[in-house]
Amino acid sequence: MTARGVFITLEGGDGSGKSTQLEALVSWLEQQARTVLTTREPGGTELGEELREIVLHSRGYITAKSEALIYAADRAHHIATKVRPALERGEVVVQDRYFDSSVAYQGVGRELGAEEVRRISLWAVDGLLPDLTILLDIDPEEGLARLPGSRTRFDRLEAEQLEFHARVRNAYLELAAAEPERFLVLDATLPVEELAKRIQERVASILG
Repeated sequence: MTARGVFITLEGGDGSGKSTQLEALVSWLEQQARTVLTTREPGGTELGEELREIVLHSRGYITAKSEALIYAADRAHHIATKVRPALERGEVVVQDRYFDSSVAYQGVGRELGAEEVRRISLWAVDGLLPDLTILLDIDPEEGLARLPGSRTRFDRLEAEQLEFHARVRNAYLELAAAEPERFLVLDATLPVEELAKRIQERVASILG
């Protein structure tokens, strides 16, 4: 384990099973006697929860640039007040979504420009990169079909058209191809147990 702790993020389109794999990974890490911080973006802090309500669940119109900047504001506060302190304590941080989500969803999905959104995000977090990013890849049509039909809360991103989600998926795969040493790309349609095993193997190699 590195002196500053280990930073692991999970990424993927809607319905890819991130929450399930995050819970499995955290449980496994705790069995290894690791101190784990579990968090998410947006919403990992009190301020983040307020921003999450605005950017994901409010039905009012938000411009694409405004949306990207709200995510960046949440990220700046979240990393500074919660993630970096945990890493400095030597903990393992397991996080649901990070700046790769903004690059994929706002940079490519919203067509703001991947490099522009990445630059803003890295500025917001003072260049902090994850030690490992787990990408659960799934065809967007299948992923959206997995979402509970009983959902009553409006979600700004889930409500987008299939074409939008296809752009997001392609963006994720391009990000992973550009940084193969950071990404672990897995087929999200594999059995839950198989995915968990592969993730554990990769994380174990990082923890040492």
